Amino acid sequence: MSKVKIQNSRQKIADILLKIGSVNINFKNQFTLTSGKKSPVYVDCRKLISFPKERNLIISEMAKQIRKKYKKSVLIAGGETAGIPYSSFLCQKLKLPMIYIRKKPKGFGKGKLIEGDFKSNSSSILIEDMATDGGSKIHFIKSMRKSKLSVKDIFVIFFYDIYPSAKKNIKKMNVNLNYLTSWNEILEVSPNYISNSDQIKLKEYLISIANGK
Repeated sequence: MSKVKIQNSRQKIADILLKIGSVNINFKNQFTLTSGKKSPVYVDCRKLISFPKERNLIISEMAKQIRKKYKKSVLIAGGETAGIPYSSFLCQKLKLPMIYIRKKPKGFGKGKLIEGDFKSNSSSILIEDMATDGGSKIHFIKSMRKSKLSVKDIFVIFFYDIYPSAKKNIKKMNVNLNYLTSWNEILEVSPNYISNSDQIKLKEYLISIANGK
């Protein structure tokens, strides 16, 4: 394995995810995705919550992105379930109000879809751990707008950035997707963690997915 020097913040985040084992690459024993399909790659950003030092670095980087876009107060919304811990960390760091959005209304009590206190027309952002093709974000964005919340931005740690349908889904929602790192940076940093042969296979696999194969 050849050593690659970390040159920017996106590569730094990619390096953190690789180091703690959030990025799994295995061409011999492939992973089963939620869809049932087999894949040689699997990204688990939920694992990050168990690593305080690395988690704090990533939350700090996302907080910078948010403050750059939102100078005043903004309502932070976490999507069930992976978005909830990250929205909590961010709210604590930025001293901002938080809500969270369920995948479906709970079947008791008030049957709420959105938990927390908020006012109509409040400026808000959606926090999630990652985005693949962007499809899962549609429900959360629709739910927020149905509750008369103004939302223009989604913030995630990891964006696959290889699925052709992603840009279409994001455009359909009329939002901006902000992310800390992607497969592009993983590919750049991966020589520090995997063999040259697997690095070549990874590049070929990502290109094939981006080409719709």
